[in-house]
Amino acid sequence: MFIVDSYSLAVLLCFVTMLCWGSWGNTQKLAGRSWRYELFYWDYVIGVLLFSVLSAFTLGSIGTGGRSFVADLLQADTKNIMSAFIGGVVFNASNILLSAAIAIAGMSVAFPLGVGIALVLGVIVNYAASQKGNSTLLFLGVALVVVAIILNALAYKAKDKNQKSSARGIIISLIAGVLMAFFYRFIAASMDLDNFYTPQAGKMTPYTAVFIFSTGIFISNFLFNTLLMRKPFTGAPVSYRDYFRGGLATHFTGILGGLIWGLGNSLNLIAAGKAGAAVSYGLGQGATMVAAFWGVFIWKEFKDSPPNVGIKLRWMFLLFIVGLACIIISGR
Repeated sequence: MFIVDSYSLAVLLCFVTMLCWGSWGNTQKLAGRSWRYELFYWDYVIGVLLFSVLSAFTLGSIGTGGRSFVADLLQADTKNIMSAFIGGVVFNASNILLSAAIAIAGMSVAFPLGVGIALVLGVIVNYAASQKGNSTLLFLGVALVVVAIILNALAYKAKDKNQKSSARGIIISLIAGVLMAFFYRFIAASMDLDNFYTPQAGKMTPYTAVFIFSTGIFISNFLFNTLLMRKPFTGAPVSYRDYFRGGLATHFTGILGGLIWGLGNSLNLIAAGKAGAAVSYGLGQGATMVAAFWGVFIWKEFKDSPPNVGIKLRWMFLLFIVGLACIIISGR
């Protein structure tokens, strides 16, 4: 299988993760012009599962290092399989709430709040389990991200005169972020992060773990998304009949979103063996800044806002950048 051998390459892959995780929401925005997010989310989940299969039989099955996908899957312990599967269930619960928050509050709010909280708590959880990197710099970076999150919430509050809608979008984003902070630990625990070349017996390679994780997302979606379709946060209920009425282009947009997120997820876990789970996860969740960029500059979600909102947003971006730089340096 393909294995990362240098910290620099690991950081590069984490930056690609950051772009992917921060950009998939654009497909929801595109589909959302004529398509409810609950229906979009089915295609998104299918895309995530498809990419896990594709990566498993390509990068996960070439070369002489590590174990090939099929061999690795057959030798995996039930405990580790369940850990990766539970990670998928936890992620899906958080991500479907994040999708709801995007629909209510927009990308420039839902991502910095939800994924920003996930970054902070996730770094703490993953560092406690695998202490790689300079803790002082790592947590300084996390602290700066916390301040950036607060500034984003204040900017949204000042921009949105509909306080009920504002509060609902923020609350859903925060719940999504808390849940999202824990999914990575489950999937990381199913792998031997210290040695991808000769992984411990029973543990899985990143490619196998991603496949099991994605299966957990897909199966749990029949519960989580069905509930949201019947009792949505906003709008009238939708049915599976509505889903099958969607056009080919609409379905492809959702699948593309899942493929983009899946690419970022796979690269992040491949990089974790060299960078450590805390640094790899923290850099990947820099997606908050990428998503905020899309929301502010491309989708114009803060257009015609008061001048003080623009000041808060500029400080938010600056603190995110400095915080991420601290996280990168900490890994060395």
